[in-house]
Amino acid sequence: MGGVIGGDSPRHSSPATKLERKMVEAMQQRALKGTSVKSFNSVIMKFPKIDESLRNCRSIFQQFDEDSNGEIDQQELKHCFQKLGIESTDDEIKDLFQACDIYEHMGMKFNEFIVFLCLVYLLNDPAVSEARKKMGLGSLEPTFETLVESFVFLDKNKDGYVSKNEMIQSINETSAGERSSGRIGVKRFEEMDWDKNGTVTFKEFLFAFTRWVGIDNEDDDDDEE
Repeated sequence: MGGVIGGDSPRHSSPATKLERKMVEAMQQRALKGTSVKSFNSVIMKFPKIDESLRNCRSIFQQFDEDSNGEIDQQELKHCFQKLGIESTDDEIKDLFQACDIYEHMGMKFNEFIVFLCLVYLLNDPAVSEARKKMGLGSLEPTFETLVESFVFLDKNKDGYVSKNEMIQSINETSAGERSSGRIGVKRFEEMDWDKNGTVTFKEFLFAFTRWVGIDNEDDDDDEE
């Protein structure tokens, strides 16, 4: 199966779940607004800045990680939602937690937490929007928007998924003076499609992206003190 991030094998995606459908629908709606991204190379050029921005989520991650064990469990996630005044049912919190805990460690590591934050941004619930400000996420919204726009750029038919052909087409779309290769597109797609079903969801894209910019699930251990 081959994981997005070396080590454990991630759980297969379940696009039939209610949360997955909401993600796809949200991405389809977002695609109607278009994207400012003109080439995949332009996204690559932003990797260092995106990496720095995402690493700034560390302090927010530590707020959620009440026992400081380097992982956020489902109960900690529930507590933080309560502190922020976000009204969510236990089932909704469980769905979000399971969507991001792809290695089934029963704990959300730092890279999984980044994916969680970006999914919250995509779903854009009014209550969550207010909570983002309380969490200090306002400065991170441009980075999350760059990730959303990058996926919209890849999703040529705007169905909420990226296929291998779409990835190759996107890689081959270059701006003046840029050069790229279809082989790179295939490689990038394989890195994203960790459940090997031939399509990539926004969640899969995010997990691959954290690896591309140098953030993986070992960062927690490296930064622990």
